[in-house]
Amino acid sequence: MALVSKAPQRRSERLKFSSSDDSAMLKQIQSTHSPDGREVDVTYLLHIIEVIFERAKPFSTHETHQAAQPPLDILEDRDLREMLELLAHTINKISCEMACKCMGGGDAHATTVNIFNILTNYSWDAKVVLALAAFSVNYGEFWMLAQLYPTNYLAKAVAILKQLPETLERVDALKPKFDALTSLVTAMVDLTKCIIEFRQLPSQYISPDATELLTATAHIPTAAYWIIRSIVACASQITNLIGMSHEYIASTAEAWELSSLAHKINSIYTHLKKQLDLCYQLINEKKYLEAFEKIVHLFATPHVDNMKVLQALIYARDDQLPLLDGSTKKRASLDVLRRKNVLLFISDIDLPLDELLVLEQMYQEAKQAPTRMESHYEIVWIPVMDRSTPWDEEKQKKFETLQGMMTWYSVFHPSLIDAAVIKYIKEVWKFNKKAMLVVLDPQGRVTNPNAIHMMWIWGSAAYPFTSEREEALWKSEKWRIELLAGPVEPLIFTWISEGKYICLYGGEDIEWIRKFTNTARAVAKAAQIPLEMLYVGKSNTREKLRNNSNTILAENLSHVLPDLTLIWFFWVRLESMWHSKVQQGKSVDNDPIMQEIMMMLSFDGSDHGWAVICRGADVAKAKGDVILKTLLDYDSWKDRIGQMGFLPALGSHIHDEKTPHHCNRLILPSTTGTIPERVVCAECGRVMEKFIMYRCCTD
Repeated sequence: MALVSKAPQRRSERLKFSSSDDSAMLKQIQSTHSPDGREVDVTYLLHIIEVIFERAKPFSTHETHQAAQPPLDILEDRDLREMLELLAHTINKISCEMACKCMGGGDAHATTVNIFNILTNYSWDAKVVLALAAFSVNYGEFWMLAQLYPTNYLAKAVAILKQLPETLERVDALKPKFDALTSLVTAMVDLTKCIIEFRQLPSQYISPDATELLTATAHIPTAAYWIIRSIVACASQITNLIGMSHEYIASTAEAWELSSLAHKINSIYTHLKKQLDLCYQLINEKKYLEAFEKIVHLFATPHVDNMKVLQALIYARDDQLPLLDGSTKKRASLDVLRRKNVLLFISDIDLPLDELLVLEQMYQEAKQAPTRMESHYEIVWIPVMDRSTPWDEEKQKKFETLQGMMTWYSVFHPSLIDAAVIKYIKEVWKFNKKAMLVVLDPQGRVTNPNAIHMMWIWGSAAYPFTSEREEALWKSEKWRIELLAGPVEPLIFTWISEGKYICLYGGEDIEWIRKFTNTARAVAKAAQIPLEMLYVGKSNTREKLRNNSNTILAENLSHVLPDLTLIWFFWVRLESMWHSKVQQGKSVDNDPIMQEIMMMLSFDGSDHGWAVICRGADVAKAKGDVILKTLLDYDSWKDRIGQMGFLPALGSHIHDEKTPHHCNRLILPSTTGTIPERVVCAECGRVMEKFIMYRCCTD
């Protein structure tokens, strides 16, 4: 009967306690806190506590309990046993405090304060873990007896003395109490882990005076109190399960109290977890900046080889092979790049296939002659991903498709690349979606922050892709048809050797194309000159170019490039020439090749056709309406041919036909990062106005 009369008394205590003053309670608890610096490996101890909680679960007496075996390496650890020898007295003292006070119907708050007095010399995280350890002993003993009693005679005898069989036969009726108990235990463990995490935050990255940490620290004593207060409630629940009456089984007050405490614990956890996340955010920002500064320092420091640099950029640990060899499709270590010239091919996974196919062809051509100096480099694809958006299956497939098309090395997965590296690539190397090639020499020094333009212009002949090599190549160049279109259409070299006139023309108006090609052919026949014409289209209208190329072939109007990728390559080479010259400080004012490049790019920026006709050093060029009118007026200037030659006579008449009015447009992608503030017109030399254009081209 004593157990029956005890329940109403406990309910009144709970109601009384629920209206207590948290502020007064906090002062009382803080007055018991006098840590003396003793250290407890709380993470180790909590792991053992979780082993107990995971296996101490209610089950039907008709079921066979099949609990997983605990990790023996932890339970048999010598350091753990030595630590527990030192803590055993404290844990037993707390366990006895809870058992005695709960059995005697003591005040829960007073019991909680007594436990804090026992733990006065420990840190806040150690207090809650030691209290949890004491409770887990009582909790574990109860459920161990419950699990063994059906099959173990000794356990059955002890269970009978404790009047457990009646309890265990009413598991279904007690389910709300067991569920509430389990939920509260889970909440206590989660909050305890949160408190431990605050204690273990790295002091080198977060100061104790940091606002985020101060805010959390102020709430940890309250959190510790409610954890131990909840432990006392759970211990009381276990005590009441022994020798309980039908009245107690039917009562829902105990389950309500445990649920209320779980709500309180979860509320505190939510608040502290938010503060913990803010602390981690601060820590990660400092780590991020520290890692970034390490990369900056690394590139400013001389090295014997390139390994430290490559490890910092790609992957520093040795727990996996960070590269994929595109030729064998097998994973590889960074050692395959040791003391080699390495070209870091940096892009996102929206890399245009045109770029990939052309670069692949250049790489393969270089590797076909392994004895030549031009082949002594390796390419490594560095996929730069936007970490603000989740990595999903679609992105994975796109990444794998691109990676599968590459025969050079690539980073096995974008996740291997550290965020600080991406920051360095974007801020120092100025990556902004447009693919780039950063050149590292065998010692890991950057010899060219972006050799993509050199690669497009000269291919592997630009080896070793240094700025000095770029300057030397330009010094040996002059504006000629071989530079303009030789790598795009090999037939040009045949036409040159045969002494033919070569006409490159473009635009997207098929009617103009018909008129121009027919007129040009008629003039060539009349002037008795061998003329070959090649359509190079426009830089950004793929579908129209495909239709135009098909029409030109069907009507036998001229030659066309066999692949739209080659049309793209023609125009990207021109853009690359422009950027390369800009990087060298050249302009229309001081560089004749730059003037020709600008004129070609302005042709592409117009809405009309255009043509360039050349033979040797003689060149004539004009926009579509001018060149067509000049050819139609052939009779008015044909008499000059005998004296001047065909192209000089054509060029002279074009000059005569020019009017002061013109409107030239130069369209360049802003993502290259080399757009100058001042650009002059290639036709008249005046400074061009600068506008911002946004384009979405799905063609």
